[in-house]
Amino acid sequence: MTSTAKSSRSTTRHTGAAAVALTAAAALLAGCSSDGTSDNPLDGEKAETGTVVVGSNNFAESTLLADIYGEALRAKGLNVSYKHNIGSRETTYGLMKNGSITVLPEYNGALLSYLDPEAGQESAEAVNEAAKAELDKALTLLESSPAENKDSVSVNAETAEKHGLTDGSTLADLKDIAPDLVIGGSPEFQTRQQGLKGLEAVYGLKFKSFKALDAGGPLTQAALTQNEVQAADIFTTDPTIVKEKFVVLKDPENLFGFANVTPLVHKDALPKEGVDALNAVSAKLDTETLLDLDAQVQTEKKDPLDVAKAWLKSAGLD
Repeated sequence: MTSTAKSSRSTTRHTGAAAVALTAAAALLAGCSSDGTSDNPLDGEKAETGTVVVGSNNFAESTLLADIYGEALRAKGLNVSYKHNIGSRETTYGLMKNGSITVLPEYNGALLSYLDPEAGQESAEAVNEAAKAELDKALTLLESSPAENKDSVSVNAETAEKHGLTDGSTLADLKDIAPDLVIGGSPEFQTRQQGLKGLEAVYGLKFKSFKALDAGGPLTQAALTQNEVQAADIFTTDPTIVKEKFVVLKDPENLFGFANVTPLVHKDALPKEGVDALNAVSAKLDTETLLDLDAQVQTEKKDPLDVAKAWLKSAGLD
């Protein structure tokens, strides 16, 4: 869902010296890596046989989850490479279908809404079954974790105080004041059912205007903090909510549905030991844990790979 992630990391995580950085920059401008192979996550090339390619969308939690998945797979002896910070679901789903990516951290309800905007979401299990039925035949979902991270409409402290909004307020409470508010989010939020379309259809919300920012990331956080927007799409495990005293508005009509962290995989490219490893991760990962890991990356500025490895070790999954 927030991107402090380093752009398009593949198998290499850090640069060590200025010469290495310059070489990497030149390769990027040329559209290929230093060994002559494509380093562009959008190149659409299929994964090498025997290599599991773990991708992530363009926000920090997705990068962190991809690192957790990738290192859990490596612990089982699988050859893993990364394509990080690719973009939104509209891009990564296509790369999953064509085999460029083997594994992607997903959110079950958001994925189902993308595949079928009219689908109901009554339980996590029902959501998974409905999503599997809509997925491309090459893809499947593995077991969902209890960890959940939803989109939300959150308002900043100034707006909450001005309009008497509290932690008990709902999206319906915005109906009369929405025409005075600028709302921010990713460009896709403007056209998604789990976005402005659904907010109008379900809650009757018509905002003053929409400001295109990023997917719940630093641009959105800063714009909401600085009151450039008064409401924004903020993910519910974002540590900024507590730090900046944002008010997350409740969603009684369940517009944002379920959002359990769930591995999306290309069936033919992930062996059974990989499936077992990712299901073991899902069994251990809950919302409280995810919020703590997110805080380490986004607030304490730790490297997500280091955070991923430390958690896997503490969970007995390394």
